[in-house]
Amino acid sequence: MLSEQFVAFAQLGAEWVLWLLIGLSILSVGIMIDRALWLQRRNIDTDQFTRELRGAFERDEIDRLEKKYADDPAIPVRVVLTGLAERDRGPSAVAEAMQGERVRWRNAGDKHLIILGTLGNNVPFLGLFGTVLGVISAFENLRLKTPNAEDKTLDLIAEALSATAFGLLVAIPAVIAFNYFTRRMRTLLGSADECAHVVLAMVHGAEHGSTPMEPRGGGK
Repeated sequence: MLSEQFVAFAQLGAEWVLWLLIGLSILSVGIMIDRALWLQRRNIDTDQFTRELRGAFERDEIDRLEKKYADDPAIPVRVVLTGLAERDRGPSAVAEAMQGERVRWRNAGDKHLIILGTLGNNVPFLGLFGTVLGVISAFENLRLKTPNAEDKTLDLIAEALSATAFGLLVAIPAVIAFNYFTRRMRTLLGSADECAHVVLAMVHGAEHGSTPMEPRGGGK
């Protein structure tokens, strides 16, 4: 019968589930470290940067600003520089370029986060599955009345419960990390949007002659 086959499978106990959980925990920690390192230099003081940006437009020093931040990995800076590179082609081109760059960075920031989200949502069920297997194995051990059945049963139950505990131990940090990194990306993209709107305002102003912006390579 199918139920007998499942009971036979349960005799493997919860140990293999624990090893699987250990492997998933290593994967989870590795992704957390990777995302933390990736985000480390992706932010910038938005207020200071937007002040520099406005000043560069007002003093017609956009080229100097581009050179200063050419190697800066901050997401708002990369979005702004992408837009500035298209300023000769008008506000629409600038807006499209910055939107495309924003999407590119959003995709880069979301890399591997789906794994953290999946682990956080499903690892507790894997731990519970290990617990069920362990409990079935423990009761089967009692039914067969093997030597030292009581002592062995207690060990099996402890192993089973540890599967649930370890599953939660893997899942909780994964959920916290997923929420944190997702929030960080939303904040960074919000800063990029803020800077992008400053660029568009300046470009529109220059187009209507209210800001002394010269085309790239132009002079006074």
